[in-house]
Amino acid sequence: MPNVNHINKILSLGEVKSLTTLSTSSIYRMMKSGDFPKQVKLSIQSVGWLASEVHSWIDARIAERDDLSTAA
Repeated sequence: MPNVNHINKILSLGEVKSLTTLSTSSIYRMMKSGDFPKQVKLSIQSVGWLASEVHSWIDARIAERDDLSTAA
């Protein structure tokens, strides 16, 4: 269940980059391959990402790390 503080909040590309430390090209490449949450079109020239989805993606990376460390 997403953190209630992040439900429906829209993040800008800059905020997503800051949270994930990924570059713009990495974000778009990972979106294309289905490995990162897709953007939401806000207007003709504006997009954003749902904070809940980005935070869930980060949480999944942490869970993967933890699963790998316990498997070793």
